[in-house]
Amino acid sequence: MQNQDQINQLKNIVQDLLDEAKRQGANAAEAGLSQENGLSVTARMGDVETIEHHCDQGLGITVYWGQRKGSASTTDLSPASIKDTVRAACSIARYTNEDEYAGLPDKEQLATEFPDLDVNHPWHISVDEAIAMAVACEDAALSYGSEISNSEGATINTHQGIRVMGNSLGFLQGYSSTRHSLSCSVLGQRGDSMQRDYWYSVARNANDLEAAADIGKKAAERTLKRLDARRLTTHQCPVLYAPETASGLLGSFIGAISGGNLYRKSSFLLDALGQQIFPGFVRIHEQPYLKGALGSAAYDGDGVATQIRDIVSEGILRGYVLGIYSARKLGMQSTGNAGGVHNLAIESGSLDFQGMLKQMGTGLLVTELMGQGVKMVTGDYSRGASGFWIENGEIQYPVEEITIAGNLKDMFKHIVAVGNDIDYRGNIRTGSILIEQMSIAGE
Repeated sequence: MQNQDQINQLKNIVQDLLDEAKRQGANAAEAGLSQENGLSVTARMGDVETIEHHCDQGLGITVYWGQRKGSASTTDLSPASIKDTVRAACSIARYTNEDEYAGLPDKEQLATEFPDLDVNHPWHISVDEAIAMAVACEDAALSYGSEISNSEGATINTHQGIRVMGNSLGFLQGYSSTRHSLSCSVLGQRGDSMQRDYWYSVARNANDLEAAADIGKKAAERTLKRLDARRLTTHQCPVLYAPETASGLLGSFIGAISGGNLYRKSSFLLDALGQQIFPGFVRIHEQPYLKGALGSAAYDGDGVATQIRDIVSEGILRGYVLGIYSARKLGMQSTGNAGGVHNLAIESGSLDFQGMLKQMGTGLLVTELMGQGVKMVTGDYSRGASGFWIENGEIQYPVEEITIAGNLKDMFKHIVAVGNDIDYRGNIRTGSILIEQMSIAGE
């Protein structure tokens, strides 16, 4: 009840802001308010390195004078500050150029159903308890083996926030959400070879986090496996993206079909709607109403209802990723994606991780990517990478200081399989992805 009372108080502030915009002459307005707090604790080599308490709030408003738009923000929620913030937004709007695509959504597009998505699970952990958990996590890594030589620390983060948004069409909604994580990063050394790796767990509910000792052990295990890494010769071979790197492939795909890149004509998938982008077995879909998931939401940044939908089915691109503004620029309808996608997932096949290795046979397993080598206009792809060389479906040795390259259009078309080893730690859910062939630049 206390949480709902707080949401109602913030709703009243947002409504006051909207009312003030109307009094000052704006013909339409939208506003958002957030309050966030949290705790972050890092332990390194058994000692406390940092303890941080976070407490932030912010309020923003956008007003429309016809087709002119102005925005302003503040962290002060006093009545005087609200008036000043609205005045600043209105002043900006009077002098901006008209934009025929600017404005609020149509009223019938706004969300009207707000199910409980189970995204609010406060973690009442004390500083002492957080320190003990971080130390235990790191200690599990440091004691894993004598070749674990140093640590970058273990960190606990806990976050709780309330977000309220409203507009002059009568939309006024808010919700609370939480996000908690525990991570560990350590270094290993064998002779002249030194490597670093990490592991982490993240969830809305702290009870869903992996055990601290398990996270530490996995960080150490991953680090030791990378010791004595080699470079590969330049050649072409199959490439298997581990789940934690495969999400980046889907992220690049979403970027290419997002409204901003489409209306700016800066996407390699321009005018690709209805075309075969992936093999016929590929299905990519949004699931915004999953209970407790990291990307769940009933409405997007415009207040438009989110949708359960297939973005790709039978390998064919069925829909773009659009908010109100980009949809109007393209002469289309919003897909409820102002701010991004919600629990994007690619449907997995029947193979687990070991099965995916065996299907690849001989090739490169990618476990880490470096750099931002994706050209959205052309789809050209070039990333620094490290991972493992695979022969006969078995890991042979770690590899580093290599570059993998291709073109995303070709890479998408030549996906061979998607594993059922799904990584649930983000807004994009995917198993490992096997691509038939890519170029490897090494020695």
